Amino acid sequence: MIIMKEESRQEIKNSLLRIRSFLIPEDDENRVMYLHAAVALIGSFSAFFILEAGEMSLGMMEHTFLVLIEKVCVIVVVAYIISRTAFFREILQKKFTIKNQVLMIAAFGAISIFGTYSGINIMGALANVRDLAPMIAGLVGGPWIGLGVGLIGGVHRFFLGGPTAFACGLATILAGLFGGLIYTLNKGKFIGIIGAVIFAALMESFHMLLNLIFTKPYPLAFNIVQDLSGPMILANSLGMLIFAFIISNLLKEQETKEERDQYLDELERHKYELQVAQKIQKSFLPNSIPPLANLDISAVNIPAKEAGGDFYDFIRLADDKYAVVMADVADRKVPATLMMAVSRTIIKNLSENSKNPKAGEIVEYLNRLITEKNKSDVYLTIFYGILDLKNKVIKFVNAGHSSPVVYKKLEDKIINLERDEVFLGDKKIIKLEEKHLTLEKDDILIFHTDGIYSVTDDSGKHFDNKKINKILKDNHQLNTRELKHKILESVKDFCGKGTLADDISMIVIKIK
Repeated sequence: MIIMKEESRQEIKNSLLRIRSFLIPEDDENRVMYLHAAVALIGSFSAFFILEAGEMSLGMMEHTFLVLIEKVCVIVVVAYIISRTAFFREILQKKFTIKNQVLMIAAFGAISIFGTYSGINIMGALANVRDLAPMIAGLVGGPWIGLGVGLIGGVHRFFLGGPTAFACGLATILAGLFGGLIYTLNKGKFIGIIGAVIFAALMESFHMLLNLIFTKPYPLAFNIVQDLSGPMILANSLGMLIFAFIISNLLKEQETKEERDQYLDELERHKYELQVAQKIQKSFLPNSIPPLANLDISAVNIPAKEAGGDFYDFIRLADDKYAVVMADVADRKVPATLMMAVSRTIIKNLSENSKNPKAGEIVEYLNRLITEKNKSDVYLTIFYGILDLKNKVIKFVNAGHSSPVVYKKLEDKIINLERDEVFLGDKKIIKLEEKHLTLEKDDILIFHTDGIYSVTDDSGKHFDNKKINKILKDNHQLNTRELKHKILESVKDFCGKGTLADDISMIVIKIK
């Protein structure tokens, strides 16, 4: 029984939530749909009460208010249709032309005239919603558009005559002008729903004050204002509320479209930059590995989706000496690719043009050059080794780069070469300790970038050097090409259907 009660409560709760989400929509499209429904309902109820007024005890003020509400609903529907036009959207975007300003003035001027003709004659005065159009036009389009609409509605009202002709005509002109001044003072920004409603209420109150000042005789003016002030202030304020909501929604649509367009433009620019960067990166990698006596070498670069800053190179220094370079720029965008290209060029020139190149001196000099020009806060890690084939030794420096893995055949063990915990491009002066390693037949060296360690499995666990060590120890009898493929297959199996987060570059060298 308790379980049934809990289920019933949950069902009631879910029903209430569905009703709430139906009555209070969260997205703008549904809000506009509900607004249209509300306007239709308000107009329908107003018309119903007006038609049934003969059978109901409605006072003059209530009847006037209902008639004005009905007219406001018609004006709002027409104004909403106008708001979807190209010229209105151009005005909202502040793209003013003679054409769209003339169309705006003509359209809202016609709405203002409709507001007059649809009014109710009370003691020679017209209860109307004429001021609504120039107020909206001024708030949206500025003083010239507001004044233009106000002049159309105001002059038309003046020539209709009546005791309030001058005051009402003047009020309509000022409604558009004041709306435009608010637009200017707010630097072209819409003042928002609450601000617009307050302005409408104050403007209609000022309209009543003008009637008291200019309409003669004063007792007639007082009676007119007494009967019309309430319905006109409320009706115009309600109309402004609805249309201000429409304007706010249009501005949100416009902002969303601009953000979307900006995002698409940025995405397109980024794609183009990546294509250029990938071409640059590819052009700076060696086309082929030079044939080296007593060495078996294989290399690979697997780019991630974004262009990176990985690069490697083999540089001939003398008949029996070669420089082995493996580097990684700590970024994966165009600045990284440019840094890679510059660094690779400097290293190649220094290596080829030095009589007796030393690993530490070359990398330290490279650091000084790129630090002076590093404006993008892009940093470089690098392994630079001089491979002496005659003496079977490699002298190297490692500036913050992933530690190379070495298999020593005689001892049947794996060692990881040391590295200095510095990187290039940060401090102008660095000191690197040059180290050396004696090499023997069937020793294997694997140089790689840290992209191999960025690979993750389904649980988020990273590929690590233990896996490389095991593959190397278990498969040391293979040639470098086969060994390279073994490592890459292991990486692929580890990440499954995942994608690379970073480039993977690798050189495998085996001493013959």
